[in-house]
Amino acid sequence: MMQGWQTTPPQDNRTVGGWALARSQQGFLADANGVLFPREWLKRQELPVVAEHGLGCFDGEPVWLLELSQPAELEGCHWQGLRQFMMQVDHPTFRMLSLAEQVGTWFSQHRFCGRCGTRNQQVAGERCLRCPECGLDSYARISPSMIVLVTRGDEILLARSPRFVQGMYSTLAGFVEPGESAEECVAREVREEVGVEVRNLQYLGSQSWPFPHSLMLGFHAEYAGGEIVPQPDEIEDAGWFHIEQLPPLPMGRSIARYLIDLYVARRLGLPEPVLPG
Repeated sequence: MMQGWQTTPPQDNRTVGGWALARSQQGFLADANGVLFPREWLKRQELPVVAEHGLGCFDGEPVWLLELSQPAELEGCHWQGLRQFMMQVDHPTFRMLSLAEQVGTWFSQHRFCGRCGTRNQQVAGERCLRCPECGLDSYARISPSMIVLVTRGDEILLARSPRFVQGMYSTLAGFVEPGESAEECVAREVREEVGVEVRNLQYLGSQSWPFPHSLMLGFHAEYAGGEIVPQPDEIEDAGWFHIEQLPPLPMGRSIARYLIDLYVARRLGLPEPVLPG
């Protein structure tokens, strides 16, 4: 268990020591001991490193991300995607990999200035890429989105996307559009995806979601009216499910599952779950 994981401001990459992760388009490098390697050893392996980012600390030791231009083969190691790790590792490890994934995605998508096209440069001690020509700063992107559980007494509204694993249903979700609040996004997305109206919105918590860089804002809403009409190409099926007869649900550490489990616990008088940080 990585109980000593702590996110900190970016470190100066001129310092030595600590641990390192290696990331490429194929995921993260791992061996029989996990995903953390001694930083200095990893840097001696002649990997195609294009950038190095400070992430945080593990038991007081700094952790770095080595971003590679392409995957490289190391004896006894393999590459694995974040979604696979999500099902295998403990929550602190997933949080560390989640941050690394988002930082790596930000760097790969902002190598050049979006205003003048000049190659950006990393700013020391800050999660920022700066254009040396026009001075435009590009910070790590966070995309706010809402996720909501709509309820009607002992029934909850669940839907499935064509992208879900076979048989799984989940809550409704969508990205916040420019100019709207999170609450307005809830009402709009529910109306668009399943054709019903909601009321009495309650904010319940948030969760960082690294696919690719979302901040999920979790809500509960009560059904206010309308018949379910799934949105073509977005929703494969949707319906009302009794809390004691639920279909296969999302993984336990997701905010979608938390919203469902919390409502079921409250209706049945059970201990309430805790949202993973």
